[in-house]
Amino acid sequence: MAEENIQVRLAARPVGLPTEKDWEIRTEPVPQAQDGEFVAEVLYVSLDPAMRGWMNAGRSYIAPVEIGAVMRAGGVARIRESKLAGFEVGDHVYCLTGVQQFFASDGKDVQKVDPNIAPLPTFLGALGMTGLTAYFGILDVGAIKAGETVVVSGAAGAVGSVVGQIARIHDCRVVGSAGGKEKCEYLVDELGFDAAIDYKSEDLGKSLRDCPKGIDVFFDNVGGDTLNTVLPMLRMHGRVVICGAISQYNNTGPVTGPSNYMSLLVSRARMEGFVVFDYAKRYPEAFAAMGGWIADGRLKSQEQIEEGIENFPSVLLKLFEGGNFGKLILRNTAAF
Repeated sequence: MAEENIQVRLAARPVGLPTEKDWEIRTEPVPQAQDGEFVAEVLYVSLDPAMRGWMNAGRSYIAPVEIGAVMRAGGVARIRESKLAGFEVGDHVYCLTGVQQFFASDGKDVQKVDPNIAPLPTFLGALGMTGLTAYFGILDVGAIKAGETVVVSGAAGAVGSVVGQIARIHDCRVVGSAGGKEKCEYLVDELGFDAAIDYKSEDLGKSLRDCPKGIDVFFDNVGGDTLNTVLPMLRMHGRVVICGAISQYNNTGPVTGPSNYMSLLVSRARMEGFVVFDYAKRYPEAFAAMGGWIADGRLKSQEQIEEGIENFPSVLLKLFEGGNFGKLILRNTAAF
């Protein structure tokens, strides 16, 4: 029986939370390498909250995924056929693979990765776009300084957990907000956060008011009420880093914005959004720093690996239901 390429394609633009009807699981022939191309087998696929925005039509920082197209995703793959100089059979690469088992590439925007340096899933976590987002978001946009208090929402997620660790490495006091006792204990006991707040069982506002001297930097992955709660607690010249707003991605009505935005005026604070792609020329700097921190044990990468490309529609929902712990990754079971 000939090999087949299982793909997940966008069948409809979701309204609210994506459903099974928004996807088509299609089987196609495995592509063959043309001159100037390689074909690779996808090993691991990155699942990210940003995917929900990519499914929507309209203006954004990146073009939407078209109806009928393979769902956009970053991944780690192994080359199995090559007619492209510089890429050999057996090489491991990171790039936009899409949610599928095989893909062809001309090598543009493809980065080789070495499984001898770190386990392959780590290149989708702390040594991937997740880590890059955390690095530039907290150091460049957040502009943290030693001794400052940093609060991170979605702190047990892929980006938030790395943000908190980087802030600790830079001698900040770090408080994380996460859902559930287990996640909060992990932040403090394993990742070195100074404190963690379980927003499911604690009053976030009351707990944050206990922060001595207020909040210097708020790294926000959640948005909505969480952002609104934190704004009045900013110290003079505080910074709010807008990385995401996962609480708002599946709204069917208007996005809930910060009614407390005038707190920025009172505190002479600033609120700034960013997209990691804007820092592409500086990726090597971040990789070098993050790799060093992982090597000396100061930075940990937590991955949650689920099985089967065909299970993408259901596994994706874990991101929006609090079912992920660290970086959510889908493994192409057929490749192992």
